[in-house]
Amino acid sequence: MQRPFDAVLPAPFGKVGVRVDGAQVHEIVYLPDSFADIAPADTLTRRVAEQLTAYYDNPDMVFDLPLATRGTDFQRKVWHAICAVPRGGLTTYGTIAKSLQSMPRAVGQACGQNWFPIVIPCHRVVAANGLGGFAHHGEEGFHLGVKRWLLRHEGAMLL
Repeated sequence: MQRPFDAVLPAPFGKVGVRVDGAQVHEIVYLPDSFADIAPADTLTRRVAEQLTAYYDNPDMVFDLPLATRGTDFQRKVWHAICAVPRGGLTTYGTIAKSLQSMPRAVGQACGQNWFPIVIPCHRVVAANGLGGFAHHGEEGFHLGVKRWLLRHEGAMLL
């Protein structure tokens, strides 16, 4: 069972849950608006809240957060490739797969396992023939709405 969030922060698309250990961010989660806010209670959660707010105000904001080391070597390679996609830009699962000598489905799985969405902008990765799914939640619903909001916010040309 997962421990509770250390903060639940308002976002333009709902809420963002944050888990930290005091020294590092361990997880960021998109949440629907029905979650109750939990105010940041320590220095790190306040820092996360400040940087998220700055991003909502300016999509060119560069995150500077101490992220816990998570994921497999392959997942970290995918996440590194995602971080190279500029704000307003898009890439495909297939393009990243080709650069890593892998398969698009494996890249999609790695995107869905991203522990730090927004900071590692997996929303910038789309399918070859459309927007694709998001966060292992398919091609409709709350999470895809978050992806659309983030891409519009960043000035990406939506498919």
